[in-house]
Amino acid sequence: MLKRLIRRTVERLDRLALPLVSGSKLLASLYYGVFNRQFRREQRAILAGRRAYYDGLGIAVHSSPLLRRNVHRLEKGLVMRPRQPVFAEDYIGETVEAFLTAELHGLLGADEARWARDVLGSYFAAVTDTPRIAGARARFLQRDGGPVAASDAAWQPQPRAAGVRSGVGFDEFLALCQQRRSVRWFLPQAVPRELVLKAVAAAAQAPSACNRQPFLFRYLERPADAQRVAAVPMGTTGYADNVPALIVVLGDLSCFPAERDRHVIYIDAALASMQLMLALETLGLASCPINWPDVESLERRMDRELNLPRHIRPIMLIAIGYPDPRGGVPFSAKKPPDSLLRLDDDYAS
Repeated sequence: MLKRLIRRTVERLDRLALPLVSGSKLLASLYYGVFNRQFRREQRAILAGRRAYYDGLGIAVHSSPLLRRNVHRLEKGLVMRPRQPVFAEDYIGETVEAFLTAELHGLLGADEARWARDVLGSYFAAVTDTPRIAGARARFLQRDGGPVAASDAAWQPQPRAAGVRSGVGFDEFLALCQQRRSVRWFLPQAVPRELVLKAVAAAAQAPSACNRQPFLFRYLERPADAQRVAAVPMGTTGYADNVPALIVVLGDLSCFPAERDRHVIYIDAALASMQLMLALETLGLASCPINWPDVESLERRMDRELNLPRHIRPIMLIAIGYPDPRGGVPFSAKKPPDSLLRLDDDYAS
């Protein structure tokens, strides 16, 4: 009773203080720096991510955030209309050095190495030399007394008309979206790992800011593990013990050197997660996205459950399994499109 009274008193004082602190930058900083701890874990995670980024700069394992970002920037310059004769001059040197260092130590995955090599080759074939570009070109063409492997045009920017065409029309796609519903009742049947890998392959095609893909899918395929972790977030009471497999979507803040990109983990992970869930439907599997609240006690528990480093943050959870055909599914009426789409006329004064 006393704890409840104290909590209500604190909440009342907090609400009374909001008009004052929300109108002042100084008071807002003081409020969150001294009186409210809600953002402290995020701040520590961002700092840990920045440190991890710089600790691994140029010595990436399987992937380099710097290289991925810069190569994608080169791609955008190559498809610009009109294309500039000189571009990327300020970062082409660091891009080549990041590529050569990672290649020398064999620290890039085969796909990333091929993609970087092809785009760099296309860049140097298209750009006009300046002293800095010429120096980077010389480094790219000659390393340790031998030439870098010749570029392959297949992984360079291509015209839209040359891209993959699915043949899926709107009606079929809308039906798939309507088919995907949050399922909470699953059959007691193992989920084949190879199907999850297929779904992740589809998720990997989601757009990502500068193609850094700052997310991971932590897969718990043993029902006991899946159910234990599914019970951590709020809102799973009553069905967590029915989850046969679980994915914890994680954001990797070590992909960014600056605080300005701290929200990209949420945006990119959400884009990939939606494609993942749609892909699962095509494979006969159902899913249920589980909200992850930013609650300190739950964050600490998830850290312990998954042994997460400080720069890795949970984004959401996704329950996976074969749906029980007898299990109920909420209808969940959606807002009509014309209530979600805003036009310029709607904001005319």
